[in-house]
Amino acid sequence: MTEITRSRARRTFSAFGDVRKMPTEYEIVTQGQNYTTRENRAAAFEQNPSSPANLWFLTYRDQSPLQAENWEQFREPDSLTYRMYVGAQAESESKIHGVVEEYALLGAEKRLAPGWVELLGTLYTPSRYAVHGFQQIQAYIGYMAPTAYITNPAGLSTADFLRRNTTIAYRTRELQLAHPDSAIGTDSERKHWQGCAGWQGTRKAVESALISYDWGEAFTALNLVLLPTLDDVLTRQFAEVALENGDNLAWLVQSFLDADNQRRNRWSHAVAQFAISQKPQSAAAIEKWVAKWSPYADDAAAGLATLLETLPEAPRAADDVIAGARAAREAFISSFLGDANKASA
Repeated sequence: MTEITRSRARRTFSAFGDVRKMPTEYEIVTQGQNYTTRENRAAAFEQNPSSPANLWFLTYRDQSPLQAENWEQFREPDSLTYRMYVGAQAESESKIHGVVEEYALLGAEKRLAPGWVELLGTLYTPSRYAVHGFQQIQAYIGYMAPTAYITNPAGLSTADFLRRNTTIAYRTRELQLAHPDSAIGTDSERKHWQGCAGWQGTRKAVESALISYDWGEAFTALNLVLLPTLDDVLTRQFAEVALENGDNLAWLVQSFLDADNQRRNRWSHAVAQFAISQKPQSAAAIEKWVAKWSPYADDAAAGLATLLETLPEAPRAADDVIAGARAAREAFISSFLGDANKASA
């Protein structure tokens, strides 16, 4: 007697396979949204597989050393949708604009010490060039990502950098009005970015990462190495030195913006951990890229550290800045590579 087996009728959400639970809002608006990774495709785009665009995705994404068995199984820790992101950031923007306007009404910018104003004009206001570079690299990572579950958080992190640059622009204008003889808000900031010795390590790191075509290497260079290092200098340590120099506004604004950094670190950590758990050989690829990009990050931190040591009235020793930035990066990387190394030992 032949046994008849019947598959369970699917009512909806067939794109998720044979699941027995209702997909979340986050999964519904994310699953299968990256057209270049659709099932049964001959190439990323519907054109000759040997076209330049298809060869680019084949070389720098599909054949990247950073691999997983099935990227569609990845879920970012915050499960953030665009709707949720816009709501959260609107509230955060209200806080930032509120404190910037409040401090402007109090005339706080005019009471800043000369050395601190010089630091703001040499380190803080020119930082928009670096942040714009971060934004471009993050956008490329999202565009090349092997699943919408990575494209989406990378896209939101790209928006975070735009928000950060907008905040820098607001503060730059306030400083320009309060200190018209400081050259803040003029072409001097581009000259600092291109010529100041303290910025050249960061400029080299950003411009080198911009031509890292492999998506896995670009992701490792920016999200796992450069940003954990430079966030520690430009956000945590800069905010602490600002407080010591009486610039409470800088401390507050950087504290608000650090929430974006922490969210990016969470999903970046999850991507690395997911790839290593599904394809242990991905750990070797990440380790190789970490070894390549860590010297860039250290040089960048060392250059910025000289500015924090020499310009403000209440400085911070360059060696302490460099050590703090390196420790932040190493702690972040060891949180996923450490487990991989233990598993392979």
